[in-house]
Amino acid sequence: MAERSKYNTKHRDRILKYLEGLSGVHITASDVCDHFRDQGDAIGQSTVYRQLERLVDEGVLNKYNIDSSSPACFEYTGHGSQTCGEVCFHCKCEKCGKVIHLHCDEISGLKGHLESEHSFMLDSRRTVFYGLCEECAREEVK
Repeated sequence: MAERSKYNTKHRDRILKYLEGLSGVHITASDVCDHFRDQGDAIGQSTVYRQLERLVDEGVLNKYNIDSSSPACFEYTGHGSQTCGEVCFHCKCEKCGKVIHLHCDEISGLKGHLESEHSFMLDSRRTVFYGLCEECAREEVK
């Protein structure tokens, strides 16, 4: 299968520059569209999605699919890197739908335990813990 063309366009360059400034931050395609719209430089939604997918294919971004009801999120990792520097896990609030991205040594220890003691390779990019976020948990107590 032929490799996708990696030609540069002005939209790709703008998107890439924006993402480089957000290294280690998880954002959605909608966040990217909102940023450019707020800057008065609207880039079409289909262009944003297409460019993000190309950057994933090139290993510049990681793509996280939390579940079927949440939008995919992306993380800038740099050129030629398929994995982020830290293991990232996700929590999803069952009440409001908020997704929280965790970089947690305690949970990373669990990942290591599963690998060494149970020969199970956990994919942290697809691991989601479900429960209540802080705000929703407070509302439950009221």
